[in-house]
Formats: sequence, C-alpha cells, structure tokens
Amino acid sequence: MTRPPRPLLFDMDGLLLDTERVIQAAFVEECARLGRAGNEVHDLFLGMVGTSGAEVSERVGRFLGMGVDMVAFSAAIEANFNRRTADGVAMRPTVAEVIPALAGAGHDMAVVTSTSGDRACRYLAQAGLLDHFRFVLGGDEVPAAKPDPAPYRMAAERLGCAPGEALAFEDSDTGTRAAVRAGCTTVQIPDLRPAGQPLPALGQHVSVNLAAGLALFDLPG
Repeated sequence: MTRPPRPLLFDMDGLLLDTERVIQAAFVEECARLGRAGNEVHDLFLGMVGTSGAEVSERVGRFLGMGVDMVAFSAAIEANFNRRTADGVAMRPTVAEVIPALAGAGHDMAVVTSTSGDRACRYLAQAGLLDHFRFVLGGDEVPAAKPDPAPYRMAAERLGCAPGEALAFEDSDTGTRAAVRAGCTTVQIPDLRPAGQPLPALGQHVSVNLAAGLALFDLPG
C-alpha cells in the first residue's frame, strides 16, 4: 500500500522568507537613531533570532534603558521594515521551487511561526506562498512560545497527526528546540547566527537549504 505524503511543518522568518536580514537592518538603524551602535547592537539582534515578541521587547528594553518608549521604538521598527519590504518580501533559497512542488505532491503543510498570525499571513501572501499551506499558526495563537514545544504540538494536532509523524523545518536554535521537544523529526537550516556559535546537539538533521533538507527524506514528491 502506498504511504500517504508526510505532514510538513515550517518556520517562516529565516526559513521560508528572507525577513531576518531586513528586520536586522531596521533594528540597527533605529538603535542608531537612539545613539546605540556597533557590535553590541548586532550581537543583541543575533541572540534574539527565533525568540518570542515578548522576550524581544524585554531584552531590547533592558538594552536601551528605562528612558526609551518601547511602544514608539517597536512602531519605528515596523515602519522601517514596511518601507524596506514595500515591493515584497524575498524568499530564502530554493523555497519558490520546492513549496509548490510539495503542495502538488499532496503534502499537508502548515507554518509555525513566532510572528503574529495576521502579519505572517500577509507576508506569505505577498510572497505568493500562503495558498500552499493549510493554515498558519502565529505566535499570538499559542499558549507558550518557542522553545516550548506547544506550537509544534498544536500544529500537528490541527493537521490530524502525531508530532512524530511530522517533519519540521527550522532555522533558529530556539525553533529547533521547540520542534525536537515536540517529537517532530527536525531539519535545521541555519540562517543568521552569532559567529562561531555551534549548533545545538539535539538530534536534528542539518542542511544548507530547504531543497537539500527535503532531499534527505527523498522529498518533494
């Protein structure tokens, strides 16, 4: 009997979409407006990749100091990001080819992201990817953020499978921990990370891009 296509779960920022570099540029620029520049700004950003919005706000607030209006700073970051992506959001390497191929092969697919659901859907729609996924599970729709396994467990349940049946793809250490802890077979495809920082030894597979990661499992199709 032919085995049904495997359920697939994908992170978004830095995995499907090349948004992390844009956010980094916006963050560095807005920090410079407040007189904070140099390696410490870059190091702070890289250390926050993959974390929840609440944790980012807390860490940035401590970094910038008590006198900074974090609501205004967050709004400035978002406006800066929107200016930089006015013509669309770029995809990570091989994504434009493999995601439609996977959908065409019948794989049940979902996005599991720390970005809010509405915003994630908007970015994916701009990139022409949204319709390939059954749903998008945003960071504002889960009881606990990555690295907690809750987002991946919830996504697997919504797809009607056990986490162990699903194949998950992540770029960050935080997201990889979440997927592995949930019980998913996990492929980490690193994007932005601090120089010299080793990947965590979690039993995950590691690949250079999405197509190569899929090829480890004779996917797509």
